[in-house]
Amino acid sequence: MKKLRILFVCMGNACRSQMAEGFARHFGGDVVEAQSAGMMPLGSVPSQTRKVMLEREAPIDEQYPKGVEVFRNTEFDIVVNMSGVMLPKGLKEKERRWTVADPYGRSDGAYRQVRDELEKMVRELLEQVRAANGEIPAPAKPRRRLFGFGKS
Repeated sequence: MKKLRILFVCMGNACRSQMAEGFARHFGGDVVEAQSAGMMPLGSVPSQTRKVMLEREAPIDEQYPKGVEVFRNTEFDIVVNMSGVMLPKGLKEKERRWTVADPYGRSDGAYRQVRDELEKMVRELLEQVRAANGEIPAPAKPRRRLFGFGKS
């Protein structure tokens, strides 16, 4: 079965998209090739992002922030947009929007809450990919968060 190419995008490519890429590689390396990027990438991945992923035994030590422009000549099957802004031409045609709060600058509890939500969402996407047998799965209904973070 051909591996689908997935790009996860958030604003800084430091938290959400890094976590999603890590989970996709950890749980779906047999069916997807995952990458991540940011609309305005930060200089580094916060230690909290690495720490909470290590707690799930999904280390992201080799991952680093990069901008979406790095992938302007790369073809993706699915682009998951968590940035809240419009993607550049070439990426928006494959877009799926996920609404996930940004934990940057918040507590470890906020990072864990986002990590847990993304783990579930990535696992669901991987189930869809596996069920589609190498084809691009139809998008599921959009998920919306009605509230921000709980107590952390």
